[in-house]
Formats: sequence, structure tokens, C-alpha cells
Amino acid sequence: MQASAKVPRSRVLRQPQNARYDRATVHGILDAGLIGHLAFAADGWPYVIPMLYARDGERLILHGSVASRLMRSLGNGARACLAVTLLDGFVLARSAFNASVNYRSVVVFGRAISLTAEEEKKHALRVLSDHVLPGRWADIRPPSPKELFVTSVLAMQIETATAKVRTGPPKDDPDDLTWPCWAGVVPLRMVAGEPQPDGSLSAPPDYVLQDARFR
Repeated sequence: MQASAKVPRSRVLRQPQNARYDRATVHGILDAGLIGHLAFAADGWPYVIPMLYARDGERLILHGSVASRLMRSLGNGARACLAVTLLDGFVLARSAFNASVNYRSVVVFGRAISLTAEEEKKHALRVLSDHVLPGRWADIRPPSPKELFVTSVLAMQIETATAKVRTGPPKDDPDDLTWPCWAGVVPLRMVAGEPQPDGSLSAPPDYVLQDARFR
């Protein structure tokens, strides 16, 4: 990953005090997220596609149908940009102008390559599966040769990446501090519901019950 602060496309100009360029922050946000919005251009049009992803070192794993426009475009070396946002809270100020949200976000720029070797594809799909739910890959049926054939797996190198983070309370104007309304932060977090079996097995496995999102 390049020194993103020195690359114009990755340098934060709006509210630069919220920018983070260090690898640990970027990796931490990517590892905490599940859905990214992937932007690319094809046939003269811009596209933004929401999709699951996983980080594997300094690259992102993406997958989809071999017939997908996105997979074909990126597999041919098209430039791409992936954005991930984690919403941590509503920041309720005493004025609409100063209202905000607490968040962690990352924007990644890079190019992808198609993974074609069977073991490469299996490794990448395992990384993706265990990012979504750690321990799941060891429990499920491995992909068949036919399933691997119709699935495109890409590895997008993280060339540059920028994180932005906002934390803390609202920042009201001094003249607004006496305005008679509540101000503060409403924390937000993702919580999974009770696991719902499909009917053939009743008890979820331990790796499901031990996942922090289910508690």
C-alpha cells in the first residue's frame, strides 16, 4: 500500500482532521465491515455494486458469476474503487447544521486480477467465508469443480487507501448551547437476531453462538 496521503486521489481535503492513512486503521475498518460498494466504469457508464468482500493481507477478495459485467471488467484490469462505511452513532446537535454521525470509513483504490488456479480460488473463498462467519468454511461442503468453474474470484490489490473516522459528541456553536433541546450521541451497532434453523437441524453450531454479533 502506497503512502496514500501523498497521492492526490487518496488525500482527504474535506475535514482532513478526520483522515487516517495508517495501515492498522485501514485494515481494522476493512476487517470489521462486511459489505463494500465497488465502483468501476464499463461501456462508458459508471457502476456501483454492493457486495461482500474480505481482506487477505494487502488485497481484497471479491467473487461473483463469470457472466457478471463487474467480474469481466475487473478481471481485465479495470481500475476500481471500493468504499466501506461503518455507522457508529447519530450525533444530535442543537442545530441541523452541526448534526452529524460517528463513523469509520475506508476508500480503497486498486486493480484486480482473476484467480484461476483451483487452490487459489478455494483459498480466497475460504477467506471470504470465514470473514463473514469465522469457522463456517470448515463446516460446509467444499465447492465442486462445476461451482468453481462458474464462479469468478478476484483479488484486488490495495494500491492506496484512506480512512476517515469521526468520534465524540456534537460540536455546537457557543451561541446554541443554551438552546432548550437535547443534544448528544445515539450509539449504533449491528446485532444479529436469533439463529433460525431450516428444520433439519435444531441447534446452531458453537461458532455461530460464540460470534459476538449474536450476543
